[in-house]
Amino acid sequence: MNNTNHIFQWFKERKGGKEQWFILILVGILLLVIAMPSDNHTTKKEENVETETISVTEDDYVENMERRLEHALEQVEGVGRTSVMITLASSSEKIIEKDTESRSSSSTSADNEFSSTNDVSQQSVYSNLSDGEVPYVKQELSPVIEGVLVVAEGGDDAVVKQNITEVVQALFGVDTHKIRVMKHN
Repeated sequence: MNNTNHIFQWFKERKGGKEQWFILILVGILLLVIAMPSDNHTTKKEENVETETISVTEDDYVENMERRLEHALEQVEGVGRTSVMITLASSSEKIIEKDTESRSSSSTSADNEFSSTNDVSQQSVYSNLSDGEVPYVKQELSPVIEGVLVVAEGGDDAVVKQNITEVVQALFGVDTHKIRVMKHN
């Protein structure tokens, strides 16, 4: 309270007129506007985080699966240190939701000939986001694995080879002839 009296007293001594009071009020409002946080900046940061999380490439997927398989196989008795290479037959696929509308009509002519027509139309469903309309993804399929190469210290033992082949088959659904197990040097 003493500070405000001091300010008022200073203005009285300086014979502050209406213009000086007006300038002081404008400066105060300007400082308040500058100090207020803006919602636009935080919204943009959140949107960037979402897009970064979503953008996982096939290379990241393959590397993650290779690491996980290596770690699992190294826990099996007789396998030892391993290196794994996975190849893909196709990339991931997003299935978009579609509205299907079908119309059918049938008619019979004067000479008792029957004719029928079916019209089917499909239209993609879109989600409204702040960025605009984005197709609604109802399902995302993982990439299809083409083949697996496992290089293991115990890769020369027939039992270890069989165990590794069965594990890879069970995890990835890859045919036996597309799995190679070799000895690590």
